[in-house]
Amino acid sequence: MNQPRAKLWTKDFTIVSGVNFLVTLVFYLLIVIIGVYAVDEFNASTSQAGLVTGIFIVGSLIGRLVIGRFIESIGRRKTLFIGIIFFILTLLLYFVNMGITFLLITRLLHGIAGGMVGTATGTIVAQVIPSTRKAEGIGYFSMSATLATAIGPFIGLYMTQHTDYQMIFIFSLVLGVISLITAFFVDVPQLEGLVQPTETKGFKISNYIEPKALPIAFITLVVSFCYSSVLSFINFYAIEIDLVSAASFFFLVYSIAVLLSRPITGRLMDLKGANYIMYPGLVIFAVGLFLLSLANMSATLLLAGVLIGLGFGNMQSSTQAVAVKVTPPHRMGLATSTFFIFLDAGLGFGPYILGFIIPLTGYRTLYVILGVVALATIVLYYFLHGKNEKPRRTIMHQPTPETN
Repeated sequence: MNQPRAKLWTKDFTIVSGVNFLVTLVFYLLIVIIGVYAVDEFNASTSQAGLVTGIFIVGSLIGRLVIGRFIESIGRRKTLFIGIIFFILTLLLYFVNMGITFLLITRLLHGIAGGMVGTATGTIVAQVIPSTRKAEGIGYFSMSATLATAIGPFIGLYMTQHTDYQMIFIFSLVLGVISLITAFFVDVPQLEGLVQPTETKGFKISNYIEPKALPIAFITLVVSFCYSSVLSFINFYAIEIDLVSAASFFFLVYSIAVLLSRPITGRLMDLKGANYIMYPGLVIFAVGLFLLSLANMSATLLLAGVLIGLGFGNMQSSTQAVAVKVTPPHRMGLATSTFFIFLDAGLGFGPYILGFIIPLTGYRTLYVILGVVALATIVLYYFLHGKNEKPRRTIMHQPTPETN
């Protein structure tokens, strides 16, 4: 009766996760220093420095949107190589000093390359994970990005204190080359037995966005919008409440909470379904935001970081797993692209929109409001996906098409 568990930590899964880690590490390493670089090197204004930082995400959206449309026709492995090579070429542009406009173009192109690589790795890894361990596997894969969000900024800030910008760019370039060399060892199995629909000529939104992934992608947009307030404004808030030293550990405890919990939540989702993660996750995320609004001592601030990690960190991988599961395998690339487009939109445009609200509310009230939004998302999730979620045990007797 009991079949042996399908193998998760295969060579291909490990390599793709490693490539994703390296590329994401470069992104977070540069994002913490590039604004200061723009000011130091080109006398950029504050708004220009913010644009230099954020335009990468605009590029990433473009890259994901375009490559999601063509990844199946190009081929998943080939798309990964094209993306990494483009990523390395854009890193070389950082060594060209031609003013702030050229830097903006470089950041935009770098973002497009990053979006291409991210879509390729996300699609490939969803393919090589056994179907019975899909959520658990995507949870582990997402941890590669979680580690990068903690290590990247640390390296970036450390290098700005001990070396110059040229050395930072050289280090980033080396990481890009290592990711390319590593990718050569990835084998992407052919998808067999799939009848792909004939492509529709002319513009059609379903050629760029996967409709079946839209409901869960919209939930991702809302929660990532709420989380963007933490990602972008936690340092400003910490200055206001005089907890700057504690804030430097915020994302460290956030990452630890995610790293320790994802192996558990991923397996729970595979066994029980997404509702067992999403409903508690939304509540915990909301409590974390409420606690953040009340922070007046280091312990409170860091506890909020733990709760936000347990809530948002686990919902992020769970919604990605749902987007893949509800989509036919031959449109997995589009589903992955759709998920990340909505995730990036929430993280990228959230700070811009919230920037208009903060002068009216202040940071404490903002986090209360967003905590309420997170709670309200429970109802939204129920209608968009939760009520249609089938208990996992009704699916367990189906034959699994993938064995690793």
